[in-house]
Amino acid sequence: MDLESVRRYIEKGGHEDDKKASNIEKMPPRFFERFVMEGLHIDLIEPGRVVCSMKVPPRLLNGSDYLHGGAAAMLVDVVGTSALISAGVFLTGVSVEINVSYLDAAYADEEIEIEAKVLRSGKAIGAASVEFRKKKTGTIIAQGRHTKVSTCF
Repeated sequence: MDLESVRRYIEKGGHEDDKKASNIEKMPPRFFERFVMEGLHIDLIEPGRVVCSMKVPPRLLNGSDYLHGGAAAMLVDVVGTSALISAGVFLTGVSVEINVSYLDAAYADEEIEIEAKVLRSGKAIGAASVEFRKKKTGTIIAQGRHTKVSTCF
C-alpha cells in the first residue's frame, strides 16, 4: 500500500492537481447544501411529514455510478429537519445523531422519493425517520434517522 498516495488523495480532495483543489475555497457559502438539494421537489407536506422526490443527478453519483452515501446522508439531514419544522418542533437545532442504512442503489436519472416522518417532537429533542424509495417500484433504497437538539433555550 502506498501511504503517500493516500495522503495526497485526502489532502488534495481527491485531485492530484493543486489548481483543482484550490478552487474549492472560491465556492459560495453553503454550496454543499445547494449542490445536493438542487432538483429536490416537495410533493407533500403536512404536520410531521414531508415527502420529496428528485431525479438522481450525475453530480451525486459515487465511483460506482449510483447515489453517493454522503449525498443520501445530507438528504436525511435536510428532509428530516424539514419534517421536524413542519411539526412545529423548533426552527434551529444541532444534529446529535444521523444514521443511514443503505439497502439498494439509485442510478443517474432514476426518480426517487424521500419521505420523512417525525418520531418524537419534544421541547428539546426531535427525531425523524427518513426513507428513500425508487419511485417506479417502491423498492427501499435507504433508511435513515435524524435526531436534533434545540438551540433555543
